[in-house]
Amino acid sequence: MRRLRAVLLAASLLGSLTALSAAPVAAQGIPQNIPRKELLILENPEGTIKNAGWFNIWAINAGSQSNGLQQAALDTLWYIDPEKGLDGAWDNSLAADKPVYNADFTEMQVKLRRGLFWSDGVEFTSADVKATVDIQIKNPGMRFSAVLANNVASVETPDAETVIFKLKKPNSRFHTNFTVRWGAIWILPKHVFEKVEDPAKFDFNKPVSLGAYTLQSFDPDGKWYIWQLREDWQRTSLGRHGKPGPKYLAYIDPGPPDKRVIAQLNHELDVIHDIAPEGMFTLAKQDKGTRAWFKGFPYGHPDPTLPAVIFNTQNETLKNRDVRWALALMIDVKAVTMAAYRGAATISAIAVPPTGIHPEAYHKPMEAWLKDFEIDTGTSKIKPYDPTVGKQIADMLRPSMGDQIPSDPAVIANSFGLGWWKPNVAAAGELLTRAGFRKQGNQWLTPDGKPFTVRLMVEGDLRPVMTRAGTMIVQQWKQAGIDARIDVAQGTLLTRRAAGDFDAFIGWSVETWGGHQDLSYFMDSWHSQFVAQPGQPQPLRNWQRWSHPELDKIIEDIRKIGFDDPKGVELGRDYVKLMTREMPIIPLMAYNVFTAMDQTYWTGYPTADDPYANPVTNWGNSRYMFVRLKPAK
Repeated sequence: MRRLRAVLLAASLLGSLTALSAAPVAAQGIPQNIPRKELLILENPEGTIKNAGWFNIWAINAGSQSNGLQQAALDTLWYIDPEKGLDGAWDNSLAADKPVYNADFTEMQVKLRRGLFWSDGVEFTSADVKATVDIQIKNPGMRFSAVLANNVASVETPDAETVIFKLKKPNSRFHTNFTVRWGAIWILPKHVFEKVEDPAKFDFNKPVSLGAYTLQSFDPDGKWYIWQLREDWQRTSLGRHGKPGPKYLAYIDPGPPDKRVIAQLNHELDVIHDIAPEGMFTLAKQDKGTRAWFKGFPYGHPDPTLPAVIFNTQNETLKNRDVRWALALMIDVKAVTMAAYRGAATISAIAVPPTGIHPEAYHKPMEAWLKDFEIDTGTSKIKPYDPTVGKQIADMLRPSMGDQIPSDPAVIANSFGLGWWKPNVAAAGELLTRAGFRKQGNQWLTPDGKPFTVRLMVEGDLRPVMTRAGTMIVQQWKQAGIDARIDVAQGTLLTRRAAGDFDAFIGWSVETWGGHQDLSYFMDSWHSQFVAQPGQPQPLRNWQRWSHPELDKIIEDIRKIGFDDPKGVELGRDYVKLMTREMPIIPLMAYNVFTAMDQTYWTGYPTADDPYANPVTNWGNSRYMFVRLKPAK
């Protein structure tokens, strides 16, 4: 019945969107003197920018990061693509090679590329890297001041192509601060900022570019930004990969979801950052020139983030892992994926996103362990893992979606994921009973006799996919006897998340590189040293406020080894086992982004068939697709 309701809801929403007409719309207000065949139009998901003329990304203001600034104009030492990359996921960008540490990771040396120039003709050198660090340390409150001040004792530049970072303490992952996943510490132009009295108040308008594009014009009201390919694009780090196809890039605010769909149907928006699944279904049906990450269902690009039920483990009721596991066993993830993504989801039973290199490094190698994993409920022993759930989701969708649903098991695993936990309300009850809970009628009571209440916080309309997932989970918990309630934190989720003002919420505390197996991007911040006291703001990422001696040891062991050390994968798998046993979060699925790419004017976009880059428009890594794009014939 739950499945039927979800399918009917999907059908009704799809029907409302398919009624959209491709009536002419204004070309987003951008200048009309740019040849359309030379222009790539992309969505800026930040929308309309309040302080449109602010380009100083190193100082926090109301300006935009994703208006083309970080994708087209800025650069830094290294990139890791969440996918396979143009020549491997790791790319030495401004750096000529990987970082070199000393034996105890207290010093990092970087060799820089020569022959790279800023757009005003000044050569890029080690002095720019040193200035990037020194200026931000001297001006507390700039975007990267804290991380640099906490780590860097000094920066030495013995010559124009060498930078030596002297660190305050061992840190085998210091280089990741200058490595783009989504963004990073971008290098600023010393010759510009050294003339500025207060770098925190400097708007950097017009920005001097180190990337392949430079600012051509922008809307003072913040609706659009246009970037033009530099004549000397060969003198940029991207030039190593070839000449970018588009001469112009326009980053625009295309408006709400329905207008984005209409704009792409009219070929006035080449790349949509993200739309709801129903919008993607509409484009796939009405415009055969639209391409998504997957050629067919489930379409969306799985980002290297992991939406999950995140528990506040400082909540007395949720401290016991038996209770957390009981709540996990009450969930039917198939119904959750139908509610959230209309089935277009990539599930994950483990606390690592099923994206990039992770299926090969973690998911597939862990299958045998997961199949043997056993829970003793105090009354019985169960093996909760079902390796066929991804296939079950595909089979559920095939009658209505037909040939759009793959039949190859490998493609199904890549698209929909592998396995998940079998719903087992009886075993969940046994776990709650062992934890001191008791059932009165159809209602579970806590050990002190009060109704077992769980508020599940969601973002509401701001993130509808996750809100729909949360709503389905609350419904399932209610049916199992939990006093579960949706807690809509419209516009306040970030504040409440940091404050610990929730029982549980739908979001992510696991974010990875995707294209590299190292898990330190999020894991280091999970050390017990960073867990805040109840009522105090929690530092980044460990929103579950969970700590464990085994986790601390894993983190500390990772800190002592190099970034590419194979032992990192072994430690990562130890982390997966610990997270499975303790269940401080209930992993659900990848955050699938429905990036839609119109092939009317441009071809060569990255896809699951050719995963050379992340196509999502606000990621710094998206610059790599510019060199692969070619004018459509």
